[in-house]
Amino acid sequence: QVQLVESGGGLVQAGGSLRLSCAASGRIFRINTMGWYRQAPGKQRELVATITSGDTTNYADSVKGRFTISRDNAKNTVYLQMDSLKPEDTAVYYCNLEMLRVFYWGQGTQVTVSS
Repeated sequence: QVQLVESGGGLVQAGGSLRLSCAASGRIFRINTMGWYRQAPGKQRELVATITSGDTTNYADSVKGRFTISRDNAKNTVYLQMDSLKPEDTAVYYCNLEMLRVFYWGQGTQVTVSS
């Protein structure tokens, strides 16, 4: 089994910053792509950012220039640095990883941005 544990969510004012972390544990072999998704109330889950094993990154247009995804392969951990946060960034953030063509999800962490 593989477990993903997210941390770093919380309440922040608009313009502030948060850093999310997601650590994978369990039967870890070779992790390929890692990523972050989010789901706001009444909306579908959407991609925020992904990073491949070769450190190629991809971002949703809505977060480009404000969010930065990174990973530490030695710690099986992916990070999401979120700067210049906006109220519309409010959502539950989920981390995700793909390993041996199987996708795993974390339990989610709440991010709330007040105006």
